[in-house]
Parts: sequence; C-alpha cells; structure tokens
Amino acid sequence: MLTVQRDRVLDVLDDGECRALLATATIGRIAFTEGALPAIQPVSFTVDRGEIVVPTQQGSTVAAASRGTVVAFEVDDYDVLGRTGWHVTVVGTSRLISDPAGIGELDLLGTRAWAPAGERCYVAIGIRLVHGRRLRVAAGAPAAVRALVPEPTPVPD
Repeated sequence: MLTVQRDRVLDVLDDGECRALLATATIGRIAFTEGALPAIQPVSFTVDRGEIVVPTQQGSTVAAASRGTVVAFEVDDYDVLGRTGWHVTVVGTSRLISDPAGIGELDLLGTRAWAPAGERCYVAIGIRLVHGRRLRVAAGAPAAVRALVPEPTPVPD
C-alpha cells in the first residue's frame, strides 16, 4: 500500500496483478517518439506469449515508430463517479511483424486494428518493465462513499 488519504487508498500492484489486468483490457495507448517528440496513440491490442500485440497497417505512424525502439504502453479502467480505478504501464522494445506467416498467425487471435487498416502488420512489444496502481475506496470509508463505487474489475486466475 502506498498511501491512505481519507476515503481512498492507493495500492501499488505487483507484477502478477498488472499482467492479469492487462489481459482484461482491449484498448490501450502506445507511447512512442515521433520526430524527436513524444506521441501517444490509442490502439486495440491483445497479449500473446508475453508480448503486447498491436494490429496496425504498413506505413502507419505506430508501425514506423516501432522498429526496434523502446516504447511505453498503458491501459486503465476507472469509475469517474466513484473516483476509483487502476492503470498498468509497460515499457519494452518493439518489433514490427510484417511477414505473411507472422501476420496470418496473429490474425487468428482476432484482434482488429483500432483504425481501418490497409496493408496489415503488427507491432509486438516485449513486456520488460511493468508498473501499476489501483485507487480504491478505503475499508473505513463512509457508507455513502462506498455506495457510489461498483465492484472492482475481477482479476482472472
């Protein structure tokens, strides 16, 4: 536990919790460098064999920026009314998958590009550094506060 502040608690998530939550999301944000400046773009993704796999298209900004570079990837879920939620950030080296056999294999996972894609390819991000935090209602919070908050996202086994 990192801190307690009145009716909320901020927990630091361990590696297993982060990876489990990562697997529950379908849309994330990839952070990369474009023209020596930071850029962030929403993407659909899946996790396969220890990598985050992002469908995109040849020539896209994400594909061009993800050729062996270090990128960051973030997913989250939150409840605005209850002021609770979680986020997971991954940092790893990216690689472009553009060969027909690799594309065919990844197509079987069923994840489609966030934006319409022409000539398909995939970006794979090795999961090297993983960090996450969860903001939740404190056990001793008033009943009125607890009533605002839905059940937390279940973490699969």
